[in-house]
Amino acid sequence: MFLAQLAPKYKSVEKNCLDYLFRSQEPDGSWFGRWGTNYIYGTWSVLMGLEEAGIDREHEPVRRAAAWLKNVQRADGGWGEGCDTYFDPSKRGQGERSTSFHTAWAVLGLMSAGEVHSHSVRRGVEFLLRTQKLDGFWSDPDFNAPGFPRVFYLKYHGYDKYFPLLALARYRNLAAER
Repeated sequence: MFLAQLAPKYKSVEKNCLDYLFRSQEPDGSWFGRWGTNYIYGTWSVLMGLEEAGIDREHEPVRRAAAWLKNVQRADGGWGEGCDTYFDPSKRGQGERSTSFHTAWAVLGLMSAGEVHSHSVRRGVEFLLRTQKLDGFWSDPDFNAPGFPRVFYLKYHGYDKYFPLLALARYRNLAAER
């Protein structure tokens, strides 16, 4: 997203970044993330960057990423993924339970792909609203980032607070534009 802001001045940087992103997309449509857990986070991050760069929402990598996110949505309407996907990519998009932060990332990614009015986004928003606590936040016990995988994992306590709020606010704003 940052580099997309520089694109008018540095077109070669934008082209190189986009080329890298398109080459690094997994065959199933996801992208690996390095800070959050793991493929849902990476796919959301790239989709927001592609949106910022002005990539057409009908571009094949965007459609594949959106299809992957929809495919790994859980029956309860949310998304979840375990830290073990760092070493076992066959488990990407899977976890013991849905979490608010994974759900927020997936919803944000789908909205960046032009899916604001899709059934998947609506179900994700409903999951966030249903699991919100009385204090207005969410509380997920899961680790949400691989610190040093297999050594220790991180729990950023803000992830299950500000990402769901960001997703709900963006949903409200985009849905109102219709």
